[in-house]
Amino acid sequence: MSRLAIDEVAPGAQRAVLGMERYCRQNVDPVLYELVKLRASIVNGCAFCTDMHSREALAAGESSRRLFAVAAWHDAPFFTERERAALALTDAVTRLGEHGVPDEVWAPAAKAFSAEELGNLLMAIATINVWNRLSIATRKEPPLEV
Repeated sequence: MSRLAIDEVAPGAQRAVLGMERYCRQNVDPVLYELVKLRASIVNGCAFCTDMHSREALAAGESSRRLFAVAAWHDAPFFTERERAALALTDAVTRLGEHGVPDEVWAPAAKAFSAEELGNLLMAIATINVWNRLSIATRKEPPLEV
């Protein structure tokens, strides 16, 4: 059971994060955006977001095979170099440690994306991490029926 309804107790903050979400949806390739959101949600262990983003990606036409492979993307042959760079960056930013994002992760991302695209991708990764942390902290559960 959910501990707290953020949208009810902090509606202004909720609207601000929704603004970030809208910006990212408009400025990041939709397929890539769903892969990034799903990967960060898996890494963070967010059941609500993993459920939501896998369903949204399926509804948008993504294959179940690729979606299942996001959990083990390093070894899966289903992703382009650009998608791999984005997934690696997602892992590094999501698991941000004391040494930040390693050069061996940043360099392929900087090569695969323009500076603007990379900035927008970073915003997308940051945004899903905000949602994950809110959902995990409040114990937001996925719906049993959809």
